[in-house]
Amino acid sequence: MSDFYQNGSFTNFHNLTSRSVGELEQELIGFSRRRKMGLILPSLFSELEGPALDNIIQELTKVPYLEEIVIGLDRASRDQFLYAKDFFSRLPQRHRILWNDGPRLRAIDEKLQSQGLAPLEAGKGRNVWFCMGYNLASDRTDCVALHDCDILTYDRSMLARLIYPVANPTFQYVFCKGYYSRIAQNKLNGRVCRLLLSPLLRSLQSVYGHHDFLDYLSNFRYALSGEFAMRTRVLNSIKIPSDWGLEIGMLSEIYRNYSPRRSCQIDILNNYEHKHQPLANEDGTGGLKRMSNDIILSLMRKLATLGVNITNDSFRILKATYYRNALDMIEIYHHDAVMNGLSFDLHTEEVAVELFTQCILEAGQAFIERPNDQPFIPSWNRVESAFPNIFEELYDAVEEDNLGRV
Repeated sequence: MSDFYQNGSFTNFHNLTSRSVGELEQELIGFSRRRKMGLILPSLFSELEGPALDNIIQELTKVPYLEEIVIGLDRASRDQFLYAKDFFSRLPQRHRILWNDGPRLRAIDEKLQSQGLAPLEAGKGRNVWFCMGYNLASDRTDCVALHDCDILTYDRSMLARLIYPVANPTFQYVFCKGYYSRIAQNKLNGRVCRLLLSPLLRSLQSVYGHHDFLDYLSNFRYALSGEFAMRTRVLNSIKIPSDWGLEIGMLSEIYRNYSPRRSCQIDILNNYEHKHQPLANEDGTGGLKRMSNDIILSLMRKLATLGVNITNDSFRILKATYYRNALDMIEIYHHDAVMNGLSFDLHTEEVAVELFTQCILEAGQAFIERPNDQPFIPSWNRVESAFPNIFEELYDAVEEDNLGRV
């Protein structure tokens, strides 16, 4: 059940009538005559062996309006890449796999590294960045959607709703963000968004003062969702992080380049479920801890570029402010869960907040100690300026991998 919320700085699209996917797809087929549509799927090879991706691909075989699907494949050997080619071969749409660990794309990466233009670390952001580059090189789409490959509750109506606002030629939107509820096994999920980002944005306003960018982020119902769509021309100039800060980095670039009136968000799924990560791995690294550090760093770097004075002392104040706000949010979510008959583990919620509080200090220390870190991957506009033939080289490399000899 949706609401009529339109009180933010950009448009909210609601699921008021539950239109059939067939009806949406018929409209999208019409739109495709003027705006060709594509899809980016960033994937680890391990996801080909998981429970979600097989169903996602099966659903995508029924989608009639996509011009092209670009799949970014990470952590795959030669044999695994060949397996992936067979796995995705059932897709009737034109599709290409970027074998990011293959010799051709690694050669391109090394060439970019020689001029400091390559992503500095592996991760989802790097995967997406190369997919964006291929999308520009292929030049077959006017708008493109992106979603994760671990969505257990996926159906193709999600994609139709996600891409509709940027595909409709009578709308002005250049960017659309998906949102949804996160409930599974009779409990609330989405800890990083609920317990880290929401109280952190409120705390940043308290410590560093009001800022329109923080208001912009706060108006997103699910700012950390991995589902968004945009006009293809947006891909040329954006600079995104290579790590788990991708979603915040993407929103910050859209905010920098376009009026909020060109952004929107849409309710794309009644309930969203994907694979869950532990708070941290056994060695104390990775998991939600790594994700949270990357998100906090991405936020800090963006605020610094906007002229916010971030000091070591302010991080200690931010930590204390966040902790109080996060505990208040736990109480609110507890009441919401009780009202809806959901189970709620107060202890595990507070353990998560304690971890996120520590992440604020660690990210703050990293920010202060490494002020010259390159926060974003360079834009494709800059890469093309340094290497005028880069799109032809990228396109040819992917074609050779997919259609030639590996």
